[in-house]
Amino acid sequence: MTNPNELRLLPWSGPGDKPCYLSTDDPDGYMSRLADGIEAIQLGTASELLEEASEALDNQGTSLDDMRCLVKELTGALRDVYRVATSRDRRLPTSDLRESAY
Repeated sequence: MTNPNELRLLPWSGPGDKPCYLSTDDPDGYMSRLADGIEAIQLGTASELLEEASEALDNQGTSLDDMRCLVKELTGALRDVYRVATSRDRRLPTSDLRESAY
């Protein structure tokens, strides 16, 4: 059986919001590139939403409904970014800077 740390957590979920994993040795394979592309889109969306949130907070005229919508979008983006971070953390070599930082 493959160790869960050898699997790549993909940037989307499956039925029932269950995590999806990829088992491959090829970081340049089709599914790896697809996942990389989706991660880039998700990170870009989060960046845009942060800018939008900053502007909304500075604007006294932002309605409560607009703020609720923005919070919902930010929550989804934060969920995506957290999944990307978790996936990338699992793929870091164990001798990475994480160990030397402690």
